[in-house]
Amino acid sequence: MQRIIMLVMAVGAALGGLDRLIGDRFGLGRKFEEGFTLLGPTALSMAGILCLTPVLSNWLGALIMPVYRALGLDPALFAGILAIDMGGYPMAMSLAEDPALGRYAGIVVAAILGCTLTFTIPVGMGMLAERERDGFAQGTLYGLAVMPPALLLGAALCGLPLPGAIRQLVPVIALSLLLIAGIRFAPAGAVKAFRGFAAFLRALITVGLILGAVQYMTGFAILPGLLPIEEAMAVVSSIGVVLLGSLPTAELFTRLLKRPLEALGARLGLNGASMAGFLLACISVMPMLALMKDMDRRGRIANAAAAVCSTAALSAHLGFTVSQEPALLMPLLAAKLIGGALGAAVALLATRRDKAV
Repeated sequence: MQRIIMLVMAVGAALGGLDRLIGDRFGLGRKFEEGFTLLGPTALSMAGILCLTPVLSNWLGALIMPVYRALGLDPALFAGILAIDMGGYPMAMSLAEDPALGRYAGIVVAAILGCTLTFTIPVGMGMLAERERDGFAQGTLYGLAVMPPALLLGAALCGLPLPGAIRQLVPVIALSLLLIAGIRFAPAGAVKAFRGFAAFLRALITVGLILGAVQYMTGFAILPGLLPIEEAMAVVSSIGVVLLGSLPTAELFTRLLKRPLEALGARLGLNGASMAGFLLACISVMPMLALMKDMDRRGRIANAAAAVCSTAALSAHLGFTVSQEPALLMPLLAAKLIGGALGAAVALLATRRDKAV
């Protein structure tokens, strides 16, 4: 199945490139270009932490592994608190005692829990206006509530026995409950904590870039064990190649599904901006958040709920998975897209009596 998906991405890259040659007549050429222009921001957010991952894994391993072993758990699951493209995958693989659990934690758990914790929540709470934050926070609660079933679906599709997967996910489920409690009962404190964690990660990534750049240009290893920055950039470049095809393909699907989505939106009582947000989040959460000002309240809640799982499913996370663990592409997409749909459904059911605002 992943072979079929990659062929579709290749067709998207070809169509986008051809459209660029004829002056972007169909709007696919700029999506083709966007795949490459995202290389800079992607490298800025990823390369530094990738350089530091071997060192951090050794340090954290000494602290985390004894605790997880005492609980009968694989330390790889701890790495799921980092986004898939912010060190979650390489750290999971380096901490894993079972490689299969390492792949699952680094791809599926990091793409859902890690992305939500380190990117979606702090960015959303910082970017949205005051009147939009309430819907975003409420929707995030629903999304976190359905996250465990999405992760279990991913575990089953990865070939992991469900009883063992449930036990391994106990800390993740406990963390999701803690997040729910924080957003529900102390939203200001939770936002402050998320922003602080995001700022810490940003500083750590920058330090990694500095060390990697100095080592590359001088040959002097300031921090022994650092991953060479050229190896980190190879990972980033492979993601950029996939984005060349995934962004034009997503644009085509958005156009093809526009009328069916509008019809579905009319039945669900959601406006056009709300329906467009579901698709946009699958590419990037940023345009979905920017569109929240045009959504009604139920739309904001449902979009936030879906984004917990679905964010970047058809762009960066797809590209990263193809470059590192292509066999896990279907478990990743199923967990993210079905989890996103489930989150939206729960949010819409819970708010079915709410008035449009």
